[in-house]
Amino acid sequence: MENTVSIMDDDYLEIAGKKFKSRFFIGTGKFSSPGQLEMAINKAQSEVVTVAIRRVNLESRGEEPATAGIDQKSVLLLPNTSGARNAQEAVRLAAFGKALVGHSWVKLEVTPDPASLLPDPVETLKAAVILISQGYTVLPYINADPILALHLEDAGCATVMPLAAPIGTNKGLKTVEQLRIIIDRVKIPVVIDAGLGLPSHASEAMELGASAILANTAIATADNPALMAEAFALGVKAGRMAYLSRPGTVFNEARASSPLTGFLRK
Repeated sequence: MENTVSIMDDDYLEIAGKKFKSRFFIGTGKFSSPGQLEMAINKAQSEVVTVAIRRVNLESRGEEPATAGIDQKSVLLLPNTSGARNAQEAVRLAAFGKALVGHSWVKLEVTPDPASLLPDPVETLKAAVILISQGYTVLPYINADPILALHLEDAGCATVMPLAAPIGTNKGLKTVEQLRIIIDRVKIPVVIDAGLGLPSHASEAMELGASAILANTAIATADNPALMAEAFALGVKAGRMAYLSRPGTVFNEARASSPLTGFLRK
């Protein structure tokens, strides 16, 4: 038990020189109120919270912003470029985000197709190169594309954030084989983002060896968002512990857990 506690106590997620104890990122969309969001963040003990810059800038109109209850002393508010249709729009939204939060970290999202909301690989790579040249710490949201992940790593991205399933669907890990390759090949943190609908999905993602996961819709649309956020946090922790424990080999045939010799001869 002491050894397990020691391993978990020292198990930090490190991105671009920053260390985080929590491996569970939360998005701020779809919550019914800032209060619901605040309770969810507190229950999850999340240290990274993403916010859409387009929504903050264009939809507040004097109302209390969704980020009002977030304590930026304990939480990294990570602006994202949701709504950007090309690299140029993403770069412009990133500049708004930097002005809003006072730092140069950005979750890069380029989704030109409103029907599928799938990320554009060409424009994402183009925007990442521009933003990195301007000094941004870039965390790009991508399809589960191992080759693109390697290109983004080579470009200098701080993480890659491949989707598990189309955003907002709650379907779980539908890209598991590609995710395995990405986790195996890239050396930067892999944050599985989009499509996770249950704590068991989060646990499965962490068991694969993901560095962290991000969830939004599954929490915000639950009847009890705070309780769901806490459940996700436990799923993330359980999956991480399982991964660090180095699970046993999977066999095709049954194998006895206790010896079948000795007492049978008596």
